[in-house]
Parts: sequence; C-alpha cells; structure tokens
Amino acid sequence: MPRRLRHLLLLPVLVALVYALPALPALRNGAPLAVAGGLPETGEFRLATWIRVLHNRCYSVGYSEWRGLPLWAAYRLRPVARTPGQKRPRFETDSRTLRRIAHGDYSRSGYDRGHLAPSHAIGQLCGREAQVETFLMSNIAPQRPALNQKLWQRLEEVELDHFAKGLGEIQVITGPVFGGGEVLDSGLPVPSAFYKIYYQPGLGSRPARHLAFLVPQKVRGTEDLRDYLVSIDAIEAATGLDFLSELPDAEETALEAGAQAAPDWRLNDVARRAPRY
Repeated sequence: MPRRLRHLLLLPVLVALVYALPALPALRNGAPLAVAGGLPETGEFRLATWIRVLHNRCYSVGYSEWRGLPLWAAYRLRPVARTPGQKRPRFETDSRTLRRIAHGDYSRSGYDRGHLAPSHAIGQLCGREAQVETFLMSNIAPQRPALNQKLWQRLEEVELDHFAKGLGEIQVITGPVFGGGEVLDSGLPVPSAFYKIYYQPGLGSRPARHLAFLVPQKVRGTEDLRDYLVSIDAIEAATGLDFLSELPDAEETALEAGAQAAPDWRLNDVARRAPRY
C-alpha cells in the first residue's frame, strides 16, 4: 500500500485520538527545555495546530501528528569554539510519533530534508548524541534546495558564528508556515515559508532583544537577509501560534510589534554573506 494512502487512512485514528484528549493539547516526553518567555502556544484547539512536545538533549519540537511535521523547534545558542565536524548521521524515524515519517517519504520529491534545530550548531554545543537527535524525522520539513542549502544555511551559520558570538546566549524558535497547498507523494504537506525568531531576555538595565525572519520557499538563496525581517506579530498571524506568551503583556506586545533589527545584532555585517554551497 502506498505510504500516502496509509497516511490518509491513519488520519481518522489521529482525529479520534485528538478528540479523546481535549484537555491535553501537548503530550510531553523527556526533560523540558527552559525557554524564557515560554514555548509557543497553540491557542484555540484545532487539528492543524494540535501538537505533541517532544524533548531531546538540546532542543524541543512541537510535533504535529496531523501534518506529520514539526510546527516549531526551540533551542538555545551560546558562543562556542568550533571543533572539526563529524560524519553526517543518518535520518531516522522518531519512534515517539504515530505517523512514523521515514527518510523515504522525501525520496524523489525534489525537496530536501530540512532541519529545524540545526545539526551543526547542536553538535558543536551539545555533542555527538545531541547532533544525532537532530536527524530524527520529527525535526525535519520539506525545503527547496535553494532555501535549505543556501539562504537557510546562511542563517544557521550567522546565528551561531555571529549573533551568539556577539551577544552571548540567545534562544531560537523556528518552524514552517503552511498555505501553498502542495503535498508530496507521501502525503506530507509542503510549507510555503519558514520562520526564525531570535530572543535574548533583558538583563539589568539592558532591554530584551529580538529578531524575526519569515522566508518563502521560493528563493534563489543569495538574497539579502534584511529582505525577510518581519515582526513576531506577522509570524503569529501566519502560523496561528502564540510566542513569548509568558512575558508580561506590555513587554510581549512591544517586542512582537517591532520588525526593525536593533544595531546590537549587527545584521548589516552579514546580511549578504555568500552561501557555503
């Protein structure tokens, strides 16, 4: 039986499971990741945004059984001295999930298996076992090669080597935006865009800092990163998620409305950095 048909037949089971657990919008596994401002909230109960929160050694994901994809990943970055890279791990099905998305669900689709929590940064910060966990399919979403290998790669490099190096520890929340209607042969929906939110809590007299990007799938990969700066409000409108909800209301409102990159991020220095590939 084709995988896409099996996934479609599984949907009624997922619906029954979800409605049997109306008071449990997120089922948690493992040790939670401490995130200032809180993990993303899904707001009103809907199948499209119902998630299980899966915790790993160095990152957490909000995984949608309905879509077979993560809706967000959260991780923290800090300055780190680079060490030589290791052999690339294999993509693996996450045994905690019901959909059991596999490496082959992306084969011959024209889309890359795009990481949300980045393999290189997690490996540098937390070691080999943590890096291997980034290759769980619960951390993967379809990305066009020009996005995954160029612009997204640039953002992942900049966040570790530039943002964290210049500012110290920052937290990152990243994920897909849906709306294009394209579906892989395996039944997985193709996101129309991806977002990244960077946040550093205030300390003493220093105010909190944030930076947010919303990047469409259809990019060449060499565009100026500043072209994709948005407000957190814009990402909330696109995803239906609520970010930084544990902050005081006045602080959350002020942070989420701003789309301009503060000078502290020094985005101008790296906005046109060439892709590695």
